[in-house]
Amino acid sequence: MRPERDNELMQITEAALASAAARAGDQLACKPGCDACCHGAFAINALDASRLQMGFSLLEKEHPSLAATVRARAEAWIADNGAEFPGDTATGVLGTSDEDQDKFEDFANDPACPVLDPATGRCDLYAWRPMTCRVFGPPVRNEGDALGCCELCFVDAAPEQMLACEMHLPTALEEELLAETGDERQTVIAYALTRFRAR
Repeated sequence: MRPERDNELMQITEAALASAAARAGDQLACKPGCDACCHGAFAINALDASRLQMGFSLLEKEHPSLAATVRARAEAWIADNGAEFPGDTATGVLGTSDEDQDKFEDFANDPACPVLDPATGRCDLYAWRPMTCRVFGPPVRNEGDALGCCELCFVDAAPEQMLACEMHLPTALEEELLAETGDERQTVIAYALTRFRAR
């Protein structure tokens, strides 16, 4: 992955988030320390994994004690949940069979993300967080083209209010950059920090 292209993707995403947040106003409940979305495993792609690894390497250089704490949380997460991981536990690569995909629906839905600081409710690798984390909160389109948002946001909003605050994602650019990597594998955050190696 070329870092400058990923930086472009992140800048476009942050601008889209800022625009959606400005339109949403008080309907968007997201704020520092709100960590409801930081629980439960979700798949991340090779771009996300590479970005996390770059951020973690920087954390190891600048704040080694914090990096050690994050790594320990990731290893503890794997120790607690790895036995049920629907994929290769040695590499952290998620399985692609229908059975694996079905198992992932019920996999580790409650544990906290290992990058979440339980004392502050903040992300220790926030600047390098995956795309899913960056777009969670405002109304966004899912793969079925339905509009959804965080359950804590837009609680009393009418459908037209949600539509007016939709966050438009740079999906085409993300897919282009992912294609450039030639890496279609997926993993989860704990494995990205410990075992998965982006190509």
